[in-house]
Amino acid sequence: NDQQQTQINLLQGEIQHLKQDNLKLYEKIRYLQSCSGTRRDQDVVVPVESRYKSSYEQRLDPFASFNQAERQRKYAQLSVFEKIILSLVRFIAGNKNARLAVFFYAVLLHGLVFAVLYKMALTES
Repeated sequence: NDQQQTQINLLQGEIQHLKQDNLKLYEKIRYLQSCSGTRRDQDVVVPVESRYKSSYEQRLDPFASFNQAERQRKYAQLSVFEKIILSLVRFIAGNKNARLAVFFYAVLLHGLVFAVLYKMALTES
């Protein structure tokens, strides 16, 4: 079991190394394409290139990496209760059915409050 775990860790490290090598190769491809002045048609999609294009562009953008680091720092500062609320809000905002359920729940509560106030107004007068 220990040997298998060591093997898994070794393979995961090698996968990370290969991904970094592929990103460097993609960077070299882009450089050579820019130097030669000839661009391939954008209609021709090479699956290997398209897989690493987003990773390459994300690595180049310093604002995106700064934004991600700031988000992680701010998330680490949140309390457990705040993390639960944030997860709940993200779930509701990202799920259409959850948004509908919250909407109808709010409408139902407003209707209930209006009904109680209306009944109280009728009985008081």
